[in-house]
Amino acid sequence: MLRNMKDLLGFSIGATDGIIGTVKDMYFDDAAWVIRYVVVETDAWLSSRRVLISPMAVNAPAWQTKVLPVSLTKNQVKNSPNIDADEPVSRQHELEYLRYYGYPFYWGGGGLWGRGAHPGSLISGLEHEGAEAARRRTQVEDARADVEAEAEHRKHSDHHLRSCDTVMAYHIHASDGDIGPVKGFLFDEKTWAIRYMIVSTSDWWLGHDVLISPQWIEYVRWDDNKVLVSLTRDQVKSAPPYSADLPIPREQEMGLYEHYGRAGYWAREVGLQNPEIQFIPPSKSTTPPREPR
Repeated sequence: MLRNMKDLLGFSIGATDGIIGTVKDMYFDDAAWVIRYVVVETDAWLSSRRVLISPMAVNAPAWQTKVLPVSLTKNQVKNSPNIDADEPVSRQHELEYLRYYGYPFYWGGGGLWGRGAHPGSLISGLEHEGAEAARRRTQVEDARADVEAEAEHRKHSDHHLRSCDTVMAYHIHASDGDIGPVKGFLFDEKTWAIRYMIVSTSDWWLGHDVLISPQWIEYVRWDDNKVLVSLTRDQVKSAPPYSADLPIPREQEMGLYEHYGRAGYWAREVGLQNPEIQFIPPSKSTTPPREPR
């Protein structure tokens, strides 16, 4: 099910032994457009320090009571690496974080999370003893050594996480002009993938909010807050409107993708969840990127 990222802001983070703090932001991977961490502002018990919580630790949200349960203790969070959530997070920082919690790396493998489609696929089975769990732990440690060596070589130059809150100040540009600002994000609550940017067109033609998939991005100019998409203004203007008050069923998503003449993202996820089905990704365009106007 798709959820608005704003719906989680202000949620209490419920550890196994008490409340840790509240959700203030989320960091997403700027290559895969998947939320990798929830940014939590802790209560006075931890001097209001900001900490990162991986979706690998998150359980099903309690939407009625606005609590996001996590399979961590307050002491674990208290002793976690002191990562400044207001500064760019490098791969080096992530290695320290993942090593502390004993989590596998999410990068590599071809899926959204390792070889799988959701964060639980990374840690499934690792909590149990046995030959298969031991084999997987050995693979994780072997991969960890390689990635740590690479991260040490690159030091702090490999920032790849972006603040959702910051990107909500960005402007979307079509191939023939400005569309409007990003108002929010819709993400899949199982995979944590960002499926759509919510974009306002009111600055352009007094229109409605529309949904634009990260798959349609040609490139992002992070230095001046601009996102160029491979769409025209007329395509966006005639696109189905988005209403925050209504759920988005798969049929509506299919209609949106058909409007733009694009293949849906769900075909690839079927392949990730069913390895016996071969997924052949569409070929990438060789057209050079164009400058936003």
